[in-house]
Amino acid sequence: MSGLIKIVDSLENKISKLLHKLEVLNNANLELEKELHDIKSSQENASKTDSEWEEKYNSLKLANSMLGSNTNKTEAKLKINTLIRELDHCIAQLSE
Repeated sequence: MSGLIKIVDSLENKISKLLHKLEVLNNANLELEKELHDIKSSQENASKTDSEWEEKYNSLKLANSMLGSNTNKTEAKLKINTLIRELDHCIAQLSE
């Protein structure tokens, strides 16, 4: 009977240790999920900032080409033609 009690005590001890490890791992998992969420959020913000700067760069490049830069005059003309076509399309839709 004494041997059976020792086996049961040993099993209880092992189960207790496993439950403690499970709790530790769950806490670590929660921390990692929070860190992942923070990193994804940071990456989204960086992506938005990158897009904004790219848009500003393109606007500046277009403005420079309109100021008389010989290298981008054709690009400026194409952009102006595109804008005019878009305006014509909008006016046509409003007329209907």
